[in-house]
Amino acid sequence: MLVSNASLSGCAEFNSALCAGAGEWHPGGGTLRTTLSPTGHLVVAVCLGFIGAFGLLNNLLVLVLFCRYQMLRSPINLLLINISISDLLVCVLGTPFSFAASTQGRWLIGEKGCVWYGFANSLCGIVSLISLAVLSYERYSTMITPTKADSSNYRKISLGILLSWVYSLLWTLPPLFGWSHYGPEGPGTTCSVDWTAKTANNISYIICLFVFCLIGPFLVIVFCYGKLWCAIKQFYRCFQALLHCEAPRGSSSMKSSSKAATKAMKGVAVTGPRRTNDLLFMVASLGQPAATVPQLGPSCEPTIDLTKAPSSDNQPVVVVSLVAQFDG
Repeated sequence: MLVSNASLSGCAEFNSALCAGAGEWHPGGGTLRTTLSPTGHLVVAVCLGFIGAFGLLNNLLVLVLFCRYQMLRSPINLLLINISISDLLVCVLGTPFSFAASTQGRWLIGEKGCVWYGFANSLCGIVSLISLAVLSYERYSTMITPTKADSSNYRKISLGILLSWVYSLLWTLPPLFGWSHYGPEGPGTTCSVDWTAKTANNISYIICLFVFCLIGPFLVIVFCYGKLWCAIKQFYRCFQALLHCEAPRGSSSMKSSSKAATKAMKGVAVTGPRRTNDLLFMVASLGQPAATVPQLGPSCEPTIDLTKAPSSDNQPVVVVSLVAQFDG
């Protein structure tokens, strides 16, 4: 591509390295120019180097811990690993090229490298954002319907991870086939979707990308964590009471929780015999030694009727608490 004398003379005001890149390609035609001074490029390079090194070490550490310790391999942690993998890919496939470009003040790996950089970073960025939305929804659904971790949870989380990558591909592949395009952005040392083109083709893609890959996941995150915040308010009141050295104020949620617990205990009392390997009975007695509490045999069931009022004789009151844990 021929570069006019005016372009070269303006480029010479910065440094020779930038002049060497003045004739580089630009998707819209013309030359690719920088908008930063050499000092600005140096500052950007230092920041990118720190971010890249810290992100690489941090995400590698997360992956090593996940592979090393089996106790960390829970369904919820699979989502965190998915986020770490996408961030690690950015540190490996993207940051080194933008760091090198910033040190030289120009893009170094040509048009195809710019397209690859824009695609890879967009793909991994959307995967991380969708995974955060799935993570928030998983926490919300766990609060609404608490369940015990089992193989079905792993399948659901794995499906969510797969969908995050497929969804991201659906929105990052179109620029490779003509709906908008990837090109240089900012000071010319990084590449992304062309945010500046005013064509209908480009504007329509930018609007859809903004709505479905930013606003949508953001609203899901806000909704789910908003519900979680409302759920942990039976804790904020207690924290305030602790600070003021007073009893916590009652709330409808606390009352409903106590009613649910009472109903569950009644259900345990009236159900049929349970095997001792299916239930864990924790009995706390007040007024009697623990040794006097009768032991339950394999085919015994609780004989205390929680629905009847306590007797009026002078025997000490016994408080019995039953906590059932089912082996599913």
